[in-house]
Amino acid sequence: MKKFSRIWLRKWGAFPLWGLLILLLSAYPSTGASGIELFTATQIFLWVTLASNWNLIGGMTGYLDFGHGVFFGIGAYTMGILVTNTSLAFAPNLSFWQALPWTGLIAVIFALLIGWATLRLKGPYFSIAMLSTFAATRELIRILRPVTGGGSGLDLPPVLNRVGDYYFMLVLMAIVVSLIGWIRRSKLGLSLVAIREDEIGAEMRGINTTFHKLFAFAVAAFFTGICGAFWAWQNTYIDPDVVFLQNRNILMIMMCMLGGLGTVWGPVIGALILYLLQDSLWSNLADYHLLSLGILLILIILFIPYGILGTLKNNKISLLDLLSRRGFDTPHR
Repeated sequence: MKKFSRIWLRKWGAFPLWGLLILLLSAYPSTGASGIELFTATQIFLWVTLASNWNLIGGMTGYLDFGHGVFFGIGAYTMGILVTNTSLAFAPNLSFWQALPWTGLIAVIFALLIGWATLRLKGPYFSIAMLSTFAATRELIRILRPVTGGGSGLDLPPVLNRVGDYYFMLVLMAIVVSLIGWIRRSKLGLSLVAIREDEIGAEMRGINTTFHKLFAFAVAAFFTGICGAFWAWQNTYIDPDVVFLQNRNILMIMMCMLGGLGTVWGPVIGALILYLLQDSLWSNLADYHLLSLGILLILIILFIPYGILGTLKNNKISLLDLLSRRGFDTPHR
């Protein structure tokens, strides 16, 4: 019984604490928090969700996706097109809740179509293919002006509800992190990790690598599309340059790297730290914040390449360890 308890605590012990944190966060709006504070918290929840989604394919499966923001853009534009009442060729003028399921569904369909081809590539070839898909989709949005508004963008209904936005992203974040935590500890998650470590070996052991990769790709795309749809609704205006930002792809990757690639809680920690740090850099170093983020990325790779949780858990060697040593051991003569 004690052995079972230890195994259960090691495997699932963090989830009761996660549930308690969600309950505490649900009471935050009733404490008299201002609109700015609720907006900041909502953005943190959004980035935690985005980083966790990227981690499913980039961290657990090992396919480094430099264009994952394409699903964010697909979700944003699906929401924009479905709720608009402008004179576009296709303007259904749906409500937020009517349009929301379609944003995730369209993102999944897009993920399956491009994933069937790109997930056959490995290493930098997959990364470059996704980066190209990201850029090509942005240009396609510009070309399809009768449907997307082109470079002029789309105006969404101006609805301001900070409390509602807060709770929406809180629930979505709780669902995504919990789901990925379950996947990581399930047979499916073990298969994804096996693909990351040795895809050929995983195939030889009977794992359907194509199915598992497409499944992880589709799940990540679904929730990333939902995030993009929410962001577009909250922002009330979208255009290709605002939605398809390469910086968004980089931040998702940096958050996972900072917290720990392939871990459940790494993206949560990394998103929290990096969002607050980025906000501080933007406030104090507006002209140099991108340069500062670039330097930060270099420091993460050099000093904590396995992330905060990866370094603490596995006691991996990094440049920081080497610099902290007084010298190298040499054999005695």
